[in-house]
Amino acid sequence: MPEAKPAPRPAAGRGGMKKELPDHFKAYRHVWVAVEMERGIVHPVSFELLGEGRKLADKLGVELAAVVMGPPGEATRHAMAEAFCHGADMAYLVEDDILHDYRNEPYTRALTDLVNAHKPEILLLGATTLGRDLAGSVATTLKTGLTADCTELDVDDDKSLAATRPTFGGSLLCTIYTLNFRPQMATVRPRVMSMPERVERPVGKVVEVKLDLKEESIITKILDFIPDAQSHKANLAYADVVVAGGMGLGALENMQLVKNLAAALGAEYGCSRPVVQKGWMPAERQVGQTGKTIRPKLYIAAGISGAIQHRVGVEGADLIVAINTDPSAPIFDFAHVGLVTDAVRFLPALTEAFKRRLSPHNRDKLAS
Repeated sequence: MPEAKPAPRPAAGRGGMKKELPDHFKAYRHVWVAVEMERGIVHPVSFELLGEGRKLADKLGVELAAVVMGPPGEATRHAMAEAFCHGADMAYLVEDDILHDYRNEPYTRALTDLVNAHKPEILLLGATTLGRDLAGSVATTLKTGLTADCTELDVDDDKSLAATRPTFGGSLLCTIYTLNFRPQMATVRPRVMSMPERVERPVGKVVEVKLDLKEESIITKILDFIPDAQSHKANLAYADVVVAGGMGLGALENMQLVKNLAAALGAEYGCSRPVVQKGWMPAERQVGQTGKTIRPKLYIAAGISGAIQHRVGVEGADLIVAINTDPSAPIFDFAHVGLVTDAVRFLPALTEAFKRRLSPHNRDKLAS
């Protein structure tokens, strides 16, 4: 099973930490990304992973393959074509009516059969609700290691996957290696990795695989489907602008100041982990590695100290504005703009300024 230790890693073979890879694993090559698709819609994390997988494959000198599983039809074929436009060299295609909706049993069977037949050295999945379920069962079935919720992926000198993730409540970063088992598996949350540029490319090599599984042999049945689009939960991960508040705001009623500024900007609002623990906001609004990882164009953090678990969840933002009374707060180490002031007094003034600036009258003046 996986061996975990803090980075940096000792040299291969030193002190007996690295064993020789068993012969039956030496044939495992190439980097795979499992493309997540639900009712014909590809989750964006799959394209983000293809971008990251491209880097790993280039370092290893191997091919990047997309694994596309779904029902026969145009949507599944389109998902496969898009994988090539986001960096894949080849694709494994499993089309079957049994795969119309996600169920653990048929998807686990399809992916494990593929791995056993074609032997990838690295397998990446999105750390979504679906991806976590599938990754865990596939890793268990294959008896290999799985590093969840990674914030960084790399290949070390002896070509082992180095998967970095926060641990101990987000206070430390740990690099984990699956040294003597294959494939090396990892999940990455949406928006942790940047989206690669889409480049129009023709469909390349495709290996079509049949799933030898009958519907009557599957225990679970689909009774209904409720898409996320019909829920009213926050969509922080893909918001262009996010305003978040922390315990530095001092009181529950002051969280309304965050909401007011978000409303003025047409933004999503969120909070730090201690605010959720205090019961001031629901968990779906938590920003950070243990909440939502975000990559907005603008992130405004009010009264947030910026512990490491928060940092790794927001540092992909194009512009981070931090407001805090403590000039030594960790958030100022990675914010692009820092304001040492009382957010409770500053936020109402900032909200009014944005309202005036973004009013229809002023927008018309600016446009002219």
